[in-house]
Amino acid sequence: MNIKPNIGIVNALIRITCGLTLVACSTAKLTKKPWRESYMILAFLGAMKVAEGIVRFCPITALFENRQELLGSMNQNGNGEDIEISDILPYNPS
Repeated sequence: MNIKPNIGIVNALIRITCGLTLVACSTAKLTKKPWRESYMILAFLGAMKVAEGIVRFCPITALFENRQELLGSMNQNGNGEDIEISDILPYNPS
C-alpha cells in the first residue's frame, strides 16, 4: 500500500484546527460528566482529524480515489472501447 499525501496544506490546517477544537471541547465536557461515553468518542474522532492533518493522508479520500480509478478501468476493455453497463450486469426481466 502506497501512502502518499492526498490532501492539501489548507485542508490539513483546517483538519488540525477543527480536530484540536473538538478534542478540547470534548475533554472539557468529559471532566464534568465522566460517565458519558459520547464525549470520549468525540475526543477520539478529533484526535483522528488532527492525525490526518499532520500526516496529510485521509483514508476516506484514498478510498474514493481508488474507487474512481477502479470504475474508470472497468468502463474500458483491453482495446480502449467503452463497455456498456448491460454487458456487465445480468439480464433481469422483472
